[in-house]
Amino acid sequence: MEDQKTQDFYKRLEGELALYTKWPASYLYKFIVPTAPEKVAAIETIFENKRAKISYRTSSKGSYTSVSVSLILESPKAVIENYKAVATIEGVISL
Repeated sequence: MEDQKTQDFYKRLEGELALYTKWPASYLYKFIVPTAPEKVAAIETIFENKRAKISYRTSSKGSYTSVSVSLILESPKAVIENYKAVATIEGVISL
């Protein structure tokens, strides 16, 4: 269950995306995950079959991996749905 602060954030983001972006539009997600194959694979699974371009970069110490996901989305609601799906993966930081 999302707390009130998280709900407010998603509501504000959805409103700003609706106001300032013409849809459908390209959207770039950036996530930081602990470097573990299952964490990266979980993100890949969320975006599979969505024609997403995914790129990776491991931190200098190898502890974390930056995952960038670029794709065309139909609406601000789709952006939020993907953020919520990724938020279920433990240890992921959304930027």
